[in-house]
Amino acid sequence: MKDKASDLNQRIAQRVRDLRTAHGLPLDALADKSGVSRSMISLIERGESSPTAAVLDKLAAGLGVTLASLFDAPAAASGAPSGPVARRDDQPVWKDPASGYVRRNVSPPGLPQPLHIVEVLFPAGRRVAFESSVRDTHLHQQVWILEGTMDITVGGERHRLRTGDCLAMQHDLPKMFHNPTRKRARYAVVIASETSTKR
Repeated sequence: MKDKASDLNQRIAQRVRDLRTAHGLPLDALADKSGVSRSMISLIERGESSPTAAVLDKLAAGLGVTLASLFDAPAAASGAPSGPVARRDDQPVWKDPASGYVRRNVSPPGLPQPLHIVEVLFPAGRRVAFESSVRDTHLHQQVWILEGTMDITVGGERHRLRTGDCLAMQHDLPKMFHNPTRKRARYAVVIASETSTKR
C-alpha cells in the first residue's frame, strides 16, 4: 500500500509539472494563481511532499482542471485514448494525509467527457475544508450518500445528508465536508465541467 501511495505521489508530481508546463506557467505564476507557495509547489513537483486535499484543490483551480484529473496517469494527460472501461484494480486510490479520507477515481481517465465520478470513504469525526476558487471551467458537483451521514456546508448553509440523500452544488463557494458520527461514511461524487466563454 505504501508503494502505491508513493507511486500516486509521483503521478501527481508529474501531472502538476506537465500541466504547469503546458500552460506556460513559471512556479511564481502558479503560486500567484493558486495561493499555494512556490516552495510547496516545488516540493510537490519533485514528489517530496504529500499534499493535502485542500492544497491539491487550490493547485487544480490554478491550473484550470478538476481535482480528480490530478490523479490521471501521464498517458491520459497527453490525450491518448485509454478505453471506455476503468477496472477497479486500475482506479487510483488516494488518502488525504490531513483528514484520512480516501478517494477513488472511478471514471476511465483520458476520455473526452465532461463527467467524472469519484468514490469517497470519509472517517468518523473528521472534516475537510475547500476554499472557493476562480476557475476558467465552471464545475458542477453532486454528492450522493451511499452509507452513513455527512454534514456538508456550502457557503454559510449546512446540509445534513444521510444514506440515499443527494446534494447538488457549484464550485464557486467555500465548502466544508464533516462526518459528525462515529461511523465511516461512503459517498459518490459526480463532477461535471462546463468551459466558460472567455471575453
